[in-house]
Amino acid sequence: MKYFVKTVTDDKDLKKFIELPWKIYENYPNWVPPLKSEVRFLVGKDNPFWEHAEREIFLAYDEKENIVGRIVAIMDKRHNEFHSEKTGFFGFFECINDTEVSGLLFDSALKWVKEKGMNLIRGPVNPSMNDECGFLIEGYDKMPSIMMPYTPDYYIKLYESYGFRKAKDLYALIKYTSEGIPQRIERMIDGVIKKTGVKIRTLDMRNFERDINILKDIYNSAWEKNWGFVPMADSEINISAKKLKDFVDPDLVLFAEVNGSPVGVAVTIPDINPILKKMDGELNLLNVFRFLYYRKKMKGIRSLIGGVKKEYRNTGIIAALYYQTEINARKKGYEWCELGWNLEDNDLINRFDMAIGGKIYKKYRIVEKDII
Repeated sequence: MKYFVKTVTDDKDLKKFIELPWKIYENYPNWVPPLKSEVRFLVGKDNPFWEHAEREIFLAYDEKENIVGRIVAIMDKRHNEFHSEKTGFFGFFECINDTEVSGLLFDSALKWVKEKGMNLIRGPVNPSMNDECGFLIEGYDKMPSIMMPYTPDYYIKLYESYGFRKAKDLYALIKYTSEGIPQRIERMIDGVIKKTGVKIRTLDMRNFERDINILKDIYNSAWEKNWGFVPMADSEINISAKKLKDFVDPDLVLFAEVNGSPVGVAVTIPDINPILKKMDGELNLLNVFRFLYYRKKMKGIRSLIGGVKKEYRNTGIIAALYYQTEINARKKGYEWCELGWNLEDNDLINRFDMAIGGKIYKKYRIVEKDII
């Protein structure tokens, strides 16, 4: 069969782009349909990410003009300035199990970023590493948690056949609240609190904007040296915060303060993916009521952000934040927490997560390829 690729030029094409995953994942019960409105936002001009990035959207067709794949080529000026690189990206990749189709899609993305002067292509990022990213390579038997991807196992064959190599693996660990915290960790936390004088408080919804500004400051300091990290613009964090406000549990968003000054933050959010699965991509009135009904029945949470300002990195304050998060989560009836994602070589955080009972249960891979 002959295949060809075209760029998305109008809303009709964009609709096809958004709806393709329902075809790809028809027989994958653990896939969670994204909200179609959210995908439209992520690739659309209202997403502040595109204030410093460019993109081209491609669709692959068979000879009968059925959609069989999609990809977005991305060039993020902010990333390249921050890392002094010439790296292009691809994201929103979906494809039937056919290396000819995936090859055409990867060709299209690679050619586009090459024309932008890039010498490396990396992905998948949807559209950045602050969003869903990576191919799932282990853990297909469980549904992903909120803001984590799920991809078919045959995608490994598709990217390997094109010559992509591993850039970095990401780990997701699961921790059950019923297992508690080992006593040695509790003793260590007591020592941290006595030594640093740290005070931990929850998110103040009455001063939500103030606390978001604190989070911005700590986030961009704490992750400054992380692989692939790019500081988020205020407009990007504001959009994320606005979405977060709709389902956040204030008792799971914690701030660490020393002498009255904020030095660390841990953001853990309810895993609403079981609700999103029921909504099947549609944000209509019925699904809004469905969301409101089920949101209080959530049993899982995801540790989304955790970090301290660089001058407090070796104080143990981050451990105190995670410890208090578990205490609060247990009181509220949450049964498990996903920790991550973590970079595979972030030994400090991986060792700590495993020391408190976390077990790696999913792995994701970012891949890259030199552009010749």
